[in-house]
Amino acid sequence: MLTDDQRRAAVDDAITSRRSLRAYLPTPVARDTIEDILRVASRAPSGTNTQPWKVHVLTGASRDALSASILAAHNDPAVAATHTEEYAYYPTQWQSPYIDRRRKVGWDLYGLLGLAKTDKAGMHRQHGRNYTFFDAPVGLVFTIDRVMQQGSWLDYGMFLENIMVAARGRGLDTCPQAAFTQYHRLIAEHLGLGAHEMVVCGMALGFADPDAVENTLVTERAPVSAFTTFHE
Repeated sequence: MLTDDQRRAAVDDAITSRRSLRAYLPTPVARDTIEDILRVASRAPSGTNTQPWKVHVLTGASRDALSASILAAHNDPAVAATHTEEYAYYPTQWQSPYIDRRRKVGWDLYGLLGLAKTDKAGMHRQHGRNYTFFDAPVGLVFTIDRVMQQGSWLDYGMFLENIMVAARGRGLDTCPQAAFTQYHRLIAEHLGLGAHEMVVCGMALGFADPDAVENTLVTERAPVSAFTTFHE
């Protein structure tokens, strides 16, 4: 049995070692492992135990077909312009410190990849890698019933975090991907979603490529003192 210190260290390591990684090995992930991760993640809290999450697991030909469909749209400016997100993930008006953090992580990533600010084609190709799940062998697409409201989206975030932490506990990595929301109509067609289902996001799952330069990116976090107020 683990001691309290060992248990704390294991949990802390699973959380703090989680990063959004953008290059994966082709090594398959066993279905039993995927199911085990989702089983553990389903212990996430949800208001009155509503459990608002629904998961679509894509591997092999199904993953490849969805990727090809979305990439075809992404690479055609006229077609891409006809696809828009169903919900606003980001603010419509940016301000500090959020815009500063957004810019920094973007340029840090592009810098590692050798993409200059004027290299629009290179940035477009890199963004398109989202739609191949960064070559991860497992792609996850998450949906929610349209009747659910804002509180259920908070619950959903805890479920997604549980997946990412449980994956780390098994030596796997992930990348949550809001980029998929733009192409929700193509996703709905591919997965046969009902009209009541709304795409929340996608996620890559697999074994990270240790030699990929983009996987060396480590984002900064503000200190506790910057976002916490103690009331005594």
